Amino acid sequence: MLVVNEIFRSVQGESSRAGYPCVLVRLTGCNLRCQWCDTTHAWLEGEPMSIEDIVRRVGELGGRRVLVTGGEPLCQEATPQLLERLCEADYETMLETNGTLDTAAVDQRVRRIIDVKCPSSQAAQETYWANLDHLGRTDEVKFVIADRADYEFARRLVAEHGLTHRCDVILSPVWDNLPASELAEWILADDLDVRLGVQLHKVVWPDRDRGV
Repeated sequence: MLVVNEIFRSVQGESSRAGYPCVLVRLTGCNLRCQWCDTTHAWLEGEPMSIEDIVRRVGELGGRRVLVTGGEPLCQEATPQLLERLCEADYETMLETNGTLDTAAVDQRVRRIIDVKCPSSQAAQETYWANLDHLGRTDEVKFVIADRADYEFARRLVAEHGLTHRCDVILSPVWDNLPASELAEWILADDLDVRLGVQLHKVVWPDRDRGV
């Protein structure tokens, strides 16, 4: 049994799959209170659902991609079982996690999107660094950048952990805080082999703060 905040079909807003149709399963609960959180409704709001009911609802919405997100989905003990069940149902299954909890129990078929917290989030000290040691080619690391200090933090970690040689790396500006053009100039000036990410769902649906 899991507590679910919402399940909806949309286009993937972030990650290397941005723009593709995707069913989002947003689970309730989070162990952080990040400065830049835009899903505060997922901290506490939700209803219990069985894994089979979740998979059934995903099937009703259609498509072949599923993103399990939050809140922080790994706060719930049954999340790895849900991810395994989605893989068995032949979905391209993705997990978006804040990077503070161990991902070792996550099925290797799952695309792990690890959001490494930068200093401006006020949660960088919570990162579970061992997660970065087990990344594969199908995984992704995302840094949400608010200012130059965040960018330098991300650039240092990318180099120290050799991330661009192991997985996709995405640098995404904080919405309404750092212009994407400015972050793009920093990336180009340093010749970083990373992806510039923007929150596509906020471009398409700027007046919506929940699932569509």
